[in-house]
Amino acid sequence: MSKSPKAEKKQRLYLFDTTLRDGAQTTGVDFSVEDKRLIAGLLDELGLDYIEGGYPGANPADTAFFGDKPKLGHAKFTAFGMTKRAGRSASNDPGLAAVLDADTDAVCLVAKSWDFHVSVALGITNEENLESIVDSVKAVAARGREPLIDCEHFFDGYKANPEFALACVHAALDSGARWAVLCDTNGGTLPDEVERIVGEVIASGVPGEKLGIHAHNDTENAVANSLAAIRAGVRQVQGTLNGLGERCGNANMVSLIPTLLLKPLYADRFEIGVSLERLKSLVHVSRTLDEILNRAPDRYAPYVGESAFASKAGIHVSAILKDPKTYEHVPPESVGNKRKVAVSDQAGRSNILARLEEAGIAFDPKDRRIGRLLDEVKEREFLGYSYDGAEASFELLARRILGEVPEFFGVESFRVLVERRYNALGDLVTVSEATVKVAVDGEKLISVGEGNGPVNALDQALRKDLGKYSPYIEDLRLADFKVRILTSGTEAVTRVMIESMDGQGNRWFTVGVSPNIVDASFQALTDSITWKLLRDRAPAPQTHNRKESAGA
Repeated sequence: MSKSPKAEKKQRLYLFDTTLRDGAQTTGVDFSVEDKRLIAGLLDELGLDYIEGGYPGANPADTAFFGDKPKLGHAKFTAFGMTKRAGRSASNDPGLAAVLDADTDAVCLVAKSWDFHVSVALGITNEENLESIVDSVKAVAARGREPLIDCEHFFDGYKANPEFALACVHAALDSGARWAVLCDTNGGTLPDEVERIVGEVIASGVPGEKLGIHAHNDTENAVANSLAAIRAGVRQVQGTLNGLGERCGNANMVSLIPTLLLKPLYADRFEIGVSLERLKSLVHVSRTLDEILNRAPDRYAPYVGESAFASKAGIHVSAILKDPKTYEHVPPESVGNKRKVAVSDQAGRSNILARLEEAGIAFDPKDRRIGRLLDEVKEREFLGYSYDGAEASFELLARRILGEVPEFFGVESFRVLVERRYNALGDLVTVSEATVKVAVDGEKLISVGEGNGPVNALDQALRKDLGKYSPYIEDLRLADFKVRILTSGTEAVTRVMIESMDGQGNRWFTVGVSPNIVDASFQALTDSITWKLLRDRAPAPQTHNRKESAGA
């Protein structure tokens, strides 16, 4: 009698994220070094096994990123590169040298596995291509790094010349590669083909626990192709957050991860590095990436979209109110999302309670102020605020309503001047000057700051003198500033998202919304400073500065 899948020991499935490399090839995407550090941290906290950081030496951002290795607690930091050029030794190839010199845990090298590409694109023989794979893998292993080979165009190559495509896989693994990754580089292979070909590769003697899948989405099948390859036997899957990638994108990790964790066909057979608890942060991770890219989240995205668990039809709403399983394939809170019903937001309160618990805010679930907080969040989100990507602003809002935020400083007024003029060198320049009046412990302070823009000037002025609180914000700086226009016309409403950081590398996000971009920016700036003072346990003022509207 055969054992059921649940009775068998689960097999380990490894997740390889290439958002910072393949995802960076998305049209319109240009990650800064700070963006890369933030994303790498999110991926590591989520539980990914490999984080491919980019191509050392290919551009200044990647070189700087690899020059200061991010601190990861779980994932293997991975560099991407190419196998050595034919006619050169591995030790005499500048491109390969830059990758090998990077401080990483693993190295993933791309190698041609379609003979058509070998002859046309590279202009070398099949034997020279195999030699490049062997020598490159050995060079990586000799440096003490874990070698991986991306077999580029594998599925097209296998259909054209299966013997050569398999020879590339064997060359990589026999030389010491931990993984040979089968790539559907052009994205034209369909799920039934992927499952059949992977099965044939494994049947030829290649162990599935050394095979990976890298799928592109040109036929909208990247996730389906990845799942087909897993069913056929591969044990590593590559993808990107939100499906970023060249042309139509890569397999979407945000769809793959919950499918692997929540669908019995996969959950009963496999275990991954992402826990069910960390899965609850998936919406946050997905939307934080969108904020970094300064784009609106896809409201229709599976699992994490705003509409993923929304129902409007009367018959659907009636059934959901009786039992959510009638129209939900997984609980929305399992991925950090929430149910949306036209007549009632059933998951709203539980979502707020989870956020309070995550922020470490003590509360009584029966406290009537929880309902008030929920109403306030709904009202503010209607006005344009977005708290999914601005945890610091949400925490301040919650603490104010619950009566837990000291009024460290009160802003009496602020003024910003923008002047365009010729400087002493005769160059036409635009300069900004800001004046801010604040009250600290009853003492009124006036500060003036100059900057290359109104927000920079406001930041300089606001932080120039906060009395006894100035030492607490000496190491605070703005890491990023993003603006999104929410409505059209000259009276358009603007949302400003500010990322701040301190000397210890801590980061937090705050948000402001107003028809006036300077006012929206000032809201986010004051939230940023207040949150740092609160987090660093700055002493409460002895004199109340002004009445706090949110907590009144």
